[in-house]
Amino acid sequence: MKAVIVCRSVSHGNTRKVADVIGEVLGARVVDPAEIDATELSSCDVVGFGSGVRNMAFYPELLQFARSLPGEQRRRAFVFNTSGLPETPLRRYRRDFVGLLEQKGFEVVDTFSCFGFDTFLPLLIVGGVRKGRPNAADLDAARAFAEGLRARIDGAS
Repeated sequence: MKAVIVCRSVSHGNTRKVADVIGEVLGARVVDPAEIDATELSSCDVVGFGSGVRNMAFYPELLQFARSLPGEQRRRAFVFNTSGLPETPLRRYRRDFVGLLEQKGFEVVDTFSCFGFDTFLPLLIVGGVRKGRPNAADLDAARAFAEGLRARIDGAS
């Protein structure tokens, strides 16, 4: 299985930690959106998209990269994120990103989310939230997610 993970991790490296664990299981290269050309995705069996969350949205660089992809991708994908706060019914950042990928022709086979240390301005006043996250249990959950994903994709090939 050929895989790549396009990941934007900025503030504390939370999302990159998760991406590295998933990438290790899948044998996937982890790259920032600025480090890959969209045409490289065509040779992959599965593409992962990961982002931290700022202002209850995925990072603009990852959103811009996904919007720039040509339609009719016909690729499998998965989406993951870290955030200090959970997704809400009013701010559906992960679900909206999945919808964007589906509009581009991706089959999104699964998603994963865990908490990450967050020091966004209002939270910085109290020293941030979710200090120490992602922790070992979160990374174990990411590993289990990737193992399940690999089994499903290898089984479907």
